Amino acid sequence: MDTNKLLLVIIAILLPPLAVFLKKGLGKDLLINVLLCFFFFIPGLIHALWVVLQEDL
Repeated sequence: MDTNKLLLVIIAILLPPLAVFLKKGLGKDLLINVLLCFFFFIPGLIHALWVVLQEDL
């Protein structure tokens, strides 16, 4: 795991929407994450970790 990914994982744990924004920018992933975090924090956290840890295709 490189340093950038490790930093994104730490940010995803603390501020999930910020990590998704830094990884994907503005878009549907950010909107989904903000909604998940607004209603329930844990699903937003899981989604952010999934987005950060998935490999770019």
